[in-house]
Amino acid sequence: MTALVRYRLTTLLLSQRYLAPLLLFTVLVTVLTADDTGPLTAAHAAAATAMLLAATWLTMALGGLEDRPHHAVLTATAGSARRVLTGTVLTALLASLPLTALGLALPLLLGTHHPTAADLLLGVEAQLTCACTGTAVGLLCSRPLLNRQGYALLLALGLLLVLTVTRGLPPVNLLLTRLSAHDRAAGLLGSTGLLLVLSAALLAAAAALAHVLGTRRA
Repeated sequence: MTALVRYRLTTLLLSQRYLAPLLLFTVLVTVLTADDTGPLTAAHAAAATAMLLAATWLTMALGGLEDRPHHAVLTATAGSARRVLTGTVLTALLASLPLTALGLALPLLLGTHHPTAADLLLGVEAQLTCACTGTAVGLLCSRPLLNRQGYALLLALGLLLVLTVTRGLPPVNLLLTRLSAHDRAAGLLGSTGLLLVLSAALLAAAAALAHVLGTRRA
């Protein structure tokens, strides 16, 4: 699995398809947190929103790295479609880690804050929650499930819209609502941790569904 993840990550880097989601993430966090002097919880909400979009885009980019013949070769080399799917998930999550660090650093560099350990931990929890959720969306909107980019983009936008604007819907809308409404990070660590667990379960369910549907389409 390590070799597969290394291959997927190397292919992503060489293709430069990571540049667009990286730029999107950086611009969003910069615009939304520049000159901010308020509580860091609001900055975490901005970074988490940017992470949701970037993680979805990264996962879809990973799903589109190979055409059908090359994907068949990769599956045969890896041993099974399940292993390729698992490698894609792990690669997407690994690619989200530098963004998480960037999402923590930019608000501190661009604004005036005095972060505590609880502030930083909450930021990590929030961004990883959206990274897992974005990866789940990306899996359901990329190859081999959807081969037409237009349909994939429309489905991704629809799912992201539902996740972010449906009032009280966990994990994303509930997370963003809590971060925007509270200014004490310590009081949100427990509930945000539960949302992170929920997002991981959502990712596992999306991966299972993607495997079943992808196998039927093969």
